[in-house]
Amino acid sequence: MAIWRLKRIVVIHTCIFFVNVFTAFVSATAVSAWNGHTTPGSTTPTAFTPFYVPPGAKAYDSSSPLIHYTGKWETVYSSGYYHKSTQSTSQKGATISFTFKGTGIEWFGTCDRKHGIAYVSIDGHKPRAVDAFYDDVIPLKQQRIFWDFDLAYGTHTIKITNTARRKGSSKSTFCDIDAFVVTRGVKTKYQDQSSQQDSSFLASQELESIVSSHWKLTQKGTTGVHAMQLAIISSSHALIVDKVEHNPLTISGHPAWGALYNLRTHAIKPLNMQSNSFCAGGTFLSNGTLINVGGNPIVEGRTSSADFGDLDGLQAIRILQPCDSDSVDDCDMYENHSRIRMASPRWYNTVVRLRDGSAMIIGGSKRGGWMNNVTTNNPTIEYYPPKNIRGSNGLPIHLDFLVRTLNSNLFPIAFSLPDGKVFIAANRDAMIYDWERNEERRLPQLPNGIRVTYPMTGTALLLPLSPANKYQPEVLICGGSNIPDDKASYAISSQDPASSQCSRLVLTDKGIDDGWQVESMPEARIMPDAVLLPTGNVIIVNGAGTGISGYGNVLHQVGTSNADHPVLTPVLYDPLAIHGSRFSSAGLPSSSIPRLYHSVATLTPAGDVMIAGSNPNLDRSEVKYGTEYRVEWLSPPYMQMKRPEIVEKVTHIGFGKEVKFQVTVPPGVHGEEKGDGSPSVDPDADTTIQYEVALMDLGYVTHANHANTRLVYLDCSRVDNVLKIVGPPDGGVYPPGPGWIYYVVDGVPGVGVKVMIGDGESPPVDKDAWENLLQKSLVDQYEHSKGMDVSE
Repeated sequence: MAIWRLKRIVVIHTCIFFVNVFTAFVSATAVSAWNGHTTPGSTTPTAFTPFYVPPGAKAYDSSSPLIHYTGKWETVYSSGYYHKSTQSTSQKGATISFTFKGTGIEWFGTCDRKHGIAYVSIDGHKPRAVDAFYDDVIPLKQQRIFWDFDLAYGTHTIKITNTARRKGSSKSTFCDIDAFVVTRGVKTKYQDQSSQQDSSFLASQELESIVSSHWKLTQKGTTGVHAMQLAIISSSHALIVDKVEHNPLTISGHPAWGALYNLRTHAIKPLNMQSNSFCAGGTFLSNGTLINVGGNPIVEGRTSSADFGDLDGLQAIRILQPCDSDSVDDCDMYENHSRIRMASPRWYNTVVRLRDGSAMIIGGSKRGGWMNNVTTNNPTIEYYPPKNIRGSNGLPIHLDFLVRTLNSNLFPIAFSLPDGKVFIAANRDAMIYDWERNEERRLPQLPNGIRVTYPMTGTALLLPLSPANKYQPEVLICGGSNIPDDKASYAISSQDPASSQCSRLVLTDKGIDDGWQVESMPEARIMPDAVLLPTGNVIIVNGAGTGISGYGNVLHQVGTSNADHPVLTPVLYDPLAIHGSRFSSAGLPSSSIPRLYHSVATLTPAGDVMIAGSNPNLDRSEVKYGTEYRVEWLSPPYMQMKRPEIVEKVTHIGFGKEVKFQVTVPPGVHGEEKGDGSPSVDPDADTTIQYEVALMDLGYVTHANHANTRLVYLDCSRVDNVLKIVGPPDGGVYPPGPGWIYYVVDGVPGVGVKVMIGDGESPPVDKDAWENLLQKSLVDQYEHSKGMDVSE
């Protein structure tokens, strides 16, 4: 058994809906984090509760005259309640109603063995059962028992009815009303087109559906924790990871900062994240295990209430074992800093899977901040599992590139190349890194002084690899800024223009000699997300037209956002079109939801694009450019078409191995347009059906960084309904690990099928290098540097 395949820890029962979750929190003295910002009162540790009133929201105490009670309720006094009192009832059928104006509502109350089920309805819609039972004699007070942020802007009424019961007991149970928190919100551009549907804690709603020339944009579902990081882990679930903050989804009596999102039902399950994963990176390994790497120190004070229970995340390597079942009850993150950690602290690091199925961890900062500098810079790489490269014996390896590229060099752009080397870009520079020899090859500098990594954040992709041109690699980098990275924050404005530049470089000797090919997006973008489609085209979403990444740093902040003028219309990019005609926004629907700092987007197995996040704020906020939990789905035209299908189960594809399986192609798939709306290369040339198989890594997405996203076309042939494909030649062309195959017929892809590329074995483990790392590095060394006791 590989070292990282470790057993679960303690099983507990949470207050609301969720069972079989795990906890192993360690108390520690708290220190400042979160970009160095604090809020008033944040330096005084307090007993933690989930109760929180974000900027832009308003709290109503249980004694408010706006709350109407029927039946027998009594006032209970305690310093543990909001405003030191709560309303409580054990009477069956006792109700409360509260009319408010806004876009969201939260109900806070008490959870313990004496509390049970209540029915909650909004605006007279079908009631939903909410269970406040918590299996402990010590009550959890000021708990978020119900929330709904999917309401259309306007006046709403929440009604709560006590059932006086709980499962497995005949005793009467209590229902408490401690407070309500109302998200005031604003009227959205498309609200008049919306249809208000049933609302509940885990309800999935379709508030906005915008159809334009067969593209469709739908808002449906909420993430529960803010979506700073996103990865598709199975055909049914996506992983959502955030920083430690006051998210509405709770676990073990505190807000969660990780969750699994059901792509089909839009339900969410909280994860037991132990350490602060703020601005971590991630990748899958060759055995399908996902690692989440790095983060930030323990957060403090009223901002995090000092008792979240989070550990220092700077050296963390969090483990999510393969979780392919539709049921995710037994899926959770695992951490063990004494045995599984990085040798050095990293915040804003990039993680890329290599040709042997292991992970390279690149750069980052030694602690939280904003712009990197010589004091905080971590100009090294290391590996998981640890390697002995040129005598490093598991310890970090210095990379001069990460010194030359200061200051704007966090979340470096990186892609594993077909020859096994790694392309890395940061700031305005780029190189090819031979990690086995620890050698750098400098590449031409990016044109026109455009910086492309945090906080001048652009986005990048490795364009599709094909056997037709011997898997010739080419990179595309779009967006960013030409703001000098030595300019003081007080001299930078949220109104400074972003860049519209896109640059392409073919990574062959001739291509490098020819240099970067430059073109322009229709609109400038900072913090865009570029997503590969199975058709080979690229859809670019999210971002702002002005400003810079981050929050609370520059002049003319909007709320606390360093950026402004959200770009709301996607743009389609065709890499095979003629230069000057590759971009098009024709027929693409515009969103009404700003997606700025901390937004994400990814292709899904179904073939649409999941868009989530945006949180340019210290903590959850409801002011302009506040914390965004709503999810949007951008559906290309092929989602409404008849689509080909892989009908025979395929689970493994070996390197260079032939695999045969059954497929179907519905009548009428062939046409003059690709399924993403772009024209066929030559629709009059041939009526023969054109087919291909796209093998894709959907990546680990955060901060516009799509390091592991990949599309490889496989050699294939078809006889009747039997398709024969040949696996990629080696781990350079496609690093071993999980992938998705899409059968594409005349530009119309079917639903992706998850497969394991390679033998599915764990990456190589150098036990001596691993033990040397553990002996030569401290656990949570940042906390040691502050003189803190981390021995527990």
